Amino acid sequence: MKAFTRWLGLAIIAALALQVFFLVRIAMAATLAPQSTTFQRSEAWRIATHKGSLAWREQWVPYDSISDNLKRAVIASEDDSFVNHDGVDWEAMEKAWQKNQQAEERAARQAPRKAQTANAGPPAKPPKIVGGSTITQQLAKNLLLSGERTLFRKGQEIVLTFALEKMLSKQRILEVYLNNVEWGEGVFGAEAASQHYFRKSASQLSAYEAARLAVMLPRPKYFEKLANSGYLASRAQTIVQRMRGAELP
Repeated sequence: MKAFTRWLGLAIIAALALQVFFLVRIAMAATLAPQSTTFQRSEAWRIATHKGSLAWREQWVPYDSISDNLKRAVIASEDDSFVNHDGVDWEAMEKAWQKNQQAEERAARQAPRKAQTANAGPPAKPPKIVGGSTITQQLAKNLLLSGERTLFRKGQEIVLTFALEKMLSKQRILEVYLNNVEWGEGVFGAEAASQHYFRKSASQLSAYEAARLAVMLPRPKYFEKLANSGYLASRAQTIVQRMRGAELP
């Protein structure tokens, strides 16, 4: 019993120490540009170990050096209530949860039929998971957490999201996000993405160029290989129209 109590005490201390570490990193991000995020370090390791070399593009630029077109495009595409919510869009999360439940139920119904057909071809694709995360939630996840999908990690993400909203301004959250988000394999941040795809600075992006970058965000590695995707072009046009109503912090 004593051993259990001791281990429990150590686990609680470790958990509290981790929370303090997270809060210190968030506090530092209020004034200092993060040198790297947890997701970036994970990607750097993956690329280096799988390919034997590390092709990496990343350059921090201040908020005013990023085109308002890109800010509006990302807000319109990823989080249209960014300036008004407290970090979590509960309605969007509920809708995402419902869509995921429906997708899983459809996959479960189709599985027996696939199994009964000997020549059914390749196995069915797993159901597409819809996130429903805000920009602040995405920053919390990429900056500090692993990519695993568990209820505990989601809970930790929400706690860190509220911490980000309390300790950083909306403008700073968007600035850190745009400078660290992934836009392709080894391509991170608005400046690197602008140079990589359009050979120009992030401050010079047109509305359509910005919209194309914004549409890539959910699946950047996928769209990097499909520069001429019809979906990418069509969705970008839709985002250009929505940008007019996007409110900047």
